[in-house]
Amino acid sequence: MKEPSSYKPKKFAVIGAGPVGGVVAAFLAKGGYQVTLCDVIPALLEPALNPGIIINGADNLQGCVAKVTTRIDDLINDPPDVVIVTVKATALPVVASALEGVIGEGRYVVSWQNGIDTELELAQKLGARHVMRGIVNYGCMPLSPCHVKVAFHHRPNYLQELDPYSAEAAVAICKAFTDCGLDTLHTDRIGDMVWRKTVLNSCMMAICAVTGNTIVETVKDPVLFELVDAMIREGIAVARASEFILGTGFYSYSLNYIKNAGNMKPSMLQDIEAGRRTEIDYINGKIVEYGTQVGVPTPYNSMIRGLVKAIEAKAAGNGWRHPGNEKPS
Repeated sequence: MKEPSSYKPKKFAVIGAGPVGGVVAAFLAKGGYQVTLCDVIPALLEPALNPGIIINGADNLQGCVAKVTTRIDDLINDPPDVVIVTVKATALPVVASALEGVIGEGRYVVSWQNGIDTELELAQKLGARHVMRGIVNYGCMPLSPCHVKVAFHHRPNYLQELDPYSAEAAVAICKAFTDCGLDTLHTDRIGDMVWRKTVLNSCMMAICAVTGNTIVETVKDPVLFELVDAMIREGIAVARASEFILGTGFYSYSLNYIKNAGNMKPSMLQDIEAGRRTEIDYINGKIVEYGTQVGVPTPYNSMIRGLVKAIEAKAAGNGWRHPGNEKPS
């Protein structure tokens, strides 16, 4: 039995008030949906009610959410139709456990995140029928709480259900997103798309995290760009050996995409600078993991994962500054 085609979500909850979550919450709120924004940091939530979430750059809009909360458990009292998870992948075990009391028949959770297999972590706790995976095709960075700069938005975004039972619900969620301006298409190839995006993220995010460079600064450095090139080739080799379809000409596409990605700090560098855990294990770490399974060597991804984790450990300490951002005296 499939979900009825009359499924029309009206209430959304967005878990994570960072830039990615802020963008989707603003679009949905502006589109007239009831949105609850959830984050453990109260300061990130307060402006979302008034004056609202402000988006500038490639997209320009302002939207006020209906509710804010610091506890996922609060959603139990007024359950949303759809929960959109935008927090870092490292928080998934805690988030998935907290959502067990929220998700039931006719309710869904969307992994709107970077990294490989994030949706599987949610499905382990919540069941595949309730979980969907999205591909986010915008890049953004925080300017202040509930004020986000969108550096680029390569429409459309994509969404797929894990269980065919929920396909019609996924199509309805795509329509809701698209109707409010966050163009999103339903797909049956989300696994391939996740790998395409992860190969792109694996080189730029990690190299910028290690060097402190923006994407443009990395692209303009010939030595670093050789490393970017090598990591793209390595990621492609692992993806294809794992039977993911990246498409003809993906290598050339990757180089062109990165060269035009914009002058921004990737989220992994933002995490390092803020002393937070990164998503390295879900990006480069997953390429290493899959490479081991299919017998493809991953020396570049193994190296960069080790470097990022070492810097991450130091960044978690007080008073540490990224050496790439130190100014000469």
